[in-house]
Amino acid sequence: MDTSGTHIWLVLVKAFHVMQQHAERSLEGIDMCFSDFAILETLLNRGPQHVNTIGQRIDLTSGAVTTAVDRLERRGLVVRRFDPNDRRARIVTLTPEGAKIIGAIFGRHKDAMDRLADGLTKSERATLIGLIKKLGLAAAERLKERKHA
Repeated sequence: MDTSGTHIWLVLVKAFHVMQQHAERSLEGIDMCFSDFAILETLLNRGPQHVNTIGQRIDLTSGAVTTAVDRLERRGLVVRRFDPNDRRARIVTLTPEGAKIIGAIFGRHKDAMDRLADGLTKSERATLIGLIKKLGLAAAERLKERKHA
């Protein structure tokens, strides 16, 4: 079996693409784009967040996250408030309507993704998660080393 870094990368990319297709399929017909869903899901599972923190978590640029939050705010799904500790920063919070909508959408999405992972036992899932995190942290550390070299 090929255990090279290149093969690991190819296996991860292929698995990611197939899982992404399932994720997107689970969200068909929700009347919002994936970025909007990702923002609402972040707020549902992590609570109120600074705008820039949301962007970092879901890998959106500052402009893209601001545009998406504007869209969600116009729909009455989120509100932006000033951070009481830093008036320059804005915190995004789900509205009751936003929480209701993302709760229903996320429930269906979670069920679809859980069915996808049924090919692994609970123990195998835990092992896989630990190994992928370890690989990601090591890769991030290498990036930092190259930046400072």
